[in-house]
Amino acid sequence: MSILRIEGVQKTYESGQTTFQALTDIGVRVEKGEIVVILGPSGSGKSTLLNAIGGIDVVDSGSIIVNGNDITQLNDRKLVDYRREEIGFVFQMYNLIPNLTVYENIELTANISPNALSISEVIEAVGLSGMEDRFPRELSGGQQQRVSIARAVVKAPKLLLCDEPTGALDSATSKEILQLIEKVNKEFDTTVLIITHNQAIRSMANRVITLKDGKIESDEVNEHQTSAEGVEW
Repeated sequence: MSILRIEGVQKTYESGQTTFQALTDIGVRVEKGEIVVILGPSGSGKSTLLNAIGGIDVVDSGSIIVNGNDITQLNDRKLVDYRREEIGFVFQMYNLIPNLTVYENIELTANISPNALSISEVIEAVGLSGMEDRFPRELSGGQQQRVSIARAVVKAPKLLLCDEPTGALDSATSKEILQLIEKVNKEFDTTVLIITHNQAIRSMANRVITLKDGKIESDEVNEHQTSAEGVEW
């Protein structure tokens, strides 16, 4: 079953006299439970596409249908509900609240989510048991990203959108984070989209979509999928 269908999406940005075509006639289908890696260099449109799926950027035309609902037709209030209830975000730079503990950072999201999972269960799942009372400054980069993932997952989102989730981490920690994302995908039946410029990450995906200059260059099933543990830099 397709949890995400994108059809004919276009997005342009204007700056003074210049118009930049960020996305051109994008069409994508993502099936429930898939891990999809969206590859592309800087400027390829991958972040714009992820933000459009997340209801952050508004597209010029086309449809983005998530779980049967076309989010391009939603008003601002409904988009807030959509982001709160349907989408989990994981960012490269963690975006944790520095004066809240691990537990409180996760709890903040759980409290506004109608279908929130058990905070303790999620903390255990991401390997942070015993660190609930620590502040972000007391954590390593990898541990902070684990909190970021837990904060996103506790919402029980339909889609987990990961924007360069290993971009600020060393290779060993990056592999740990990819294994955690894979674990979340399997244990919580969460559909995952990962955008990255790192070709190595493609090996763990069910499907790989490559963007270039705002267009889909390829959309391929990964015939040789490996576990995240097998990802080699």
